[in-house]
Amino acid sequence: MAALSQSPFLLYSDGKGTIFEDETLFATGRSGWDALPVPGDEWMELPEGGSLYELPGRRGIGIDTRTGEMRLCEKGWAVAAFIPPAHTGLYLAAYETGPDAPTLPLFCYTAAGWQDGKFFVPAVRIERDIRQESSGYDNELIEHGVKKIMTAYPHNRLVKHLAENCCLTYHCPASRNFFLERWECPVPTSPACNANCIGCISFQPLEETIPSTQDRLTFKPSAEEIVEFTVPHLQEAPFPIVSFGQGCEGEPLLMWETIRVSIREMRKHTSRGSININTNGSKPDAVRALCEAGLNSIRVSTNSARKHIYEAYYRPNNYRFEDIVDSLKVMRDFGGWASINYFVFPGMTDSAEEYEALRKLIIETDLTMIQWRNFNIDPDWYLGKIGATDTGECMGIKQLQELIHDEFPKLKYGYFNPPAERIRGDFEKDFAR
Repeated sequence: MAALSQSPFLLYSDGKGTIFEDETLFATGRSGWDALPVPGDEWMELPEGGSLYELPGRRGIGIDTRTGEMRLCEKGWAVAAFIPPAHTGLYLAAYETGPDAPTLPLFCYTAAGWQDGKFFVPAVRIERDIRQESSGYDNELIEHGVKKIMTAYPHNRLVKHLAENCCLTYHCPASRNFFLERWECPVPTSPACNANCIGCISFQPLEETIPSTQDRLTFKPSAEEIVEFTVPHLQEAPFPIVSFGQGCEGEPLLMWETIRVSIREMRKHTSRGSININTNGSKPDAVRALCEAGLNSIRVSTNSARKHIYEAYYRPNNYRFEDIVDSLKVMRDFGGWASINYFVFPGMTDSAEEYEALRKLIIETDLTMIQWRNFNIDPDWYLGKIGATDTGECMGIKQLQELIHDEFPKLKYGYFNPPAERIRGDFEKDFAR
């Protein structure tokens, strides 16, 4: 990541879809509630597959190129970047929110700027795996794969859901890879959930002002439906993974009995590949039963390593933060791969309190991997919902990653669930300082 000699210029939108640079202002970044200058070595060119969008009702905050003072850009709406998978944002877009500004949809809002004919974002590539690179998707091949697999399993409701809902409607990268017959195969199983996450992407209460970003599964698939297409995937796909727990469903551990039967049947047919569950980790006894059946990888999602921050966001039903810790421990007791899907929010994730809590979680669970994921949520709305009026002293996301790496050199960094071949082999550390 080449350092910039100075910050790029601030971007603004005319409200009609056209974006301009303001050469009187340098771009800043946001940490918690605060706008800050971004060090030159933390900017990188906006990766392929990234995009920009305007933030209606919000004015960008920049640094005046003449005076060095911070001020608002009054020329148009603020602009933020979506950075593609495998990259972690280091700062949010900095802006002032007007009184009538709408709540932002459930996407990430990374700072962005313009310099020398290019867009820049403060981010780091945290994962070298190319499985969700935009250049790797050929729509013609995907449509051919959909027809081929739906023809092979004409009565399978889950295959139909993955094709029509996930792949063709929402362009889910995991489902697109499945229909290209490669890598990680998504297996949604549960229409219900035992958490009430503020930023749930598949269900939002009617009283909220933001829509969910995808439709949730509406049926409970049978073990037969699951096994029918996952066994061939494990047998034939390169670097295969079967992953229960997807964005288009509730909590897969509520379907643990069906999943257990499915895993047992898969393993009767093949020992190839990895079987993973993406989960909130709410039922450690269910995780134990799945490990006994052959589950060998778990990814537990969390917005924080602190109980009160976690529970304010997840609003769990009949489970506690301590249960997710126990689920990670169970997987490690079985010798499996234990990751956290860590929602990165600059100004919260890198606070001094969070750093100490994360250290404790790593030590207590013998954690294998952190997947540093961008938090898809309106920053103001999120902080307001969890009551975070003061986020405390913060060190910066890059500095946090370096400190954790130095203390726990065997802990892996990434963005995706690794295949069995990488778990068993020499897993090259993807994090480069």
